[in-house]
Amino acid sequence: MKILITGASGFIGSHTAVELLNSGFNVFGLDNFCNSSRKVVNNIKKITNRNFFIYDCDIRNKEFLCYILDKERPNFVIHFAGLKSVEESILDPIKYYENNVYGTINLLSTMKMFKIKNLIFSSSATVYGNTKPPFDELASVNIPISPYGKSKFIVEQILFDLFDFNTVILRYFNPVGAHDSLLIGENPSDIPNNLMPLITQVAYCSLPKLKIFGDNYDTPDGTCIRDYIHVTDLAKGHVKSIDYLVANKGTHVFNLGTGKGTSVMELIKTFEKVNSVKINFEIVDRRPGDVDVSYASIEKASEKLKWKTKFDLDEMCRSAWEWEKNKRGIS
Repeated sequence: MKILITGASGFIGSHTAVELLNSGFNVFGLDNFCNSSRKVVNNIKKITNRNFFIYDCDIRNKEFLCYILDKERPNFVIHFAGLKSVEESILDPIKYYENNVYGTINLLSTMKMFKIKNLIFSSSATVYGNTKPPFDELASVNIPISPYGKSKFIVEQILFDLFDFNTVILRYFNPVGAHDSLLIGENPSDIPNNLMPLITQVAYCSLPKLKIFGDNYDTPDGTCIRDYIHVTDLAKGHVKSIDYLVANKGTHVFNLGTGKGTSVMELIKTFEKVNSVKINFEIVDRRPGDVDVSYASIEKASEKLKWKTKFDLDEMCRSAWEWEKNKRGIS
């Protein structure tokens, strides 16, 4: 079975490529490398001892997409390609709708041209909006606060309308950590948008301090609560999703999280304890688009996908710091 991964050099895409290759699938990718490194390709090859190739392609480039799909004829597409910063999306919403919505429409229409109808889509827990957790897949989704979340919401609605496609929509919570080889991990090209790489860069002293956006949320310590999941556990969920979609046609939705909420302050303290480092931080104003509490109901993924997480919060914090040190060349 041949699988195309869009956004294959990114944080989640690269880990998913490793899990698929190690499971025996024939995998190739495409990426425009706007926030990732071409070095990832060779590192994936080292980890898996398998051949792997990524086309340098933007999903908005329909002509090149047609060339790739006509040449490769994949059985499945796993779609990660898109922008993912809540804060940036508020500052530049058009950029997010153009990349995440128009880019996906372009991909879907090209897939349809070549009769490729099996898709796994990288969605987000932001589609649940500011409702009461734990979020389960049967609950009504709400129009999210941020343009990033809205872009995921819009694409989900499009996918629900594609009755002739077979689709798994995976709603991610907060992936962190790194592969145990330390050859791939979260490595943003610019100042990070996500919490964990900000923590590791402060620990390394490449950033002076961590900004905590608000300490007056409706939570025990006042900081936002999120559901952190190790990226390797998340990647394995995609392998299980392919197996599920082979046996179950139609459109399906699954949460990928741990089902446990951890506050920003708890994450910092766990990181400090596990890695014996100190994280300097300051409390600043709330950031637009952030909800108080978000964590998953994972019963459906456990029952239907036969999937469960392996790594706890300590291991997430440990692997993230080991990855940061390894890429900086320190022991």
